[in-house]
Amino acid sequence: MLFPRLATAALATALFALPAGAETLPMPTGPVILTISGEIENTNGDGTAAFDLDMLRALGESEIVTETIWTPATHTFTGVRLKTLLDHVGAEGDEITAMAINDYGVTIPVEDATETGPIVAYEMDGAQMSRRDKGPLWVIYPFSSSSDYRTEVIYSRSIWQLDRMTIEE
Repeated sequence: MLFPRLATAALATALFALPAGAETLPMPTGPVILTISGEIENTNGDGTAAFDLDMLRALGESEIVTETIWTPATHTFTGVRLKTLLDHVGAEGDEITAMAINDYGVTIPVEDATETGPIVAYEMDGAQMSRRDKGPLWVIYPFSSSSDYRTEVIYSRSIWQLDRMTIEE
């Protein structure tokens, strides 16, 4: 009778260790291009949420048509809304530390993640972005839609070659 009690206690401990409403996300089947960690409820491995391109596409595509200070002319960027991505992982924090492949990092307030705010872009003008073209992921704000987005602070948050985000209090 000792084993059933231990098993019950272990099961109860495991259940209470998971945050309420936490989900296990599917595992990526392609190369991982984004990993999110920190204050998130929904994961697919060791406290992190790893995404391949197909998983990001499955969250719903959004487009932003805008000029940037780094590229000539107007471009159409396609990606997932930052808000949608944060909602999907159950983010519970105030700031995002966004890191690039070369370990360059910026802080993005979670309050920037609105229905009309930035996207995590994976395409520019219908083509995937290579590292040379600031890919595979680039945080794009709708710069052309409002002067509120054309500030040095916002420009500094538009990190390219994004590959990691940590959600922090």
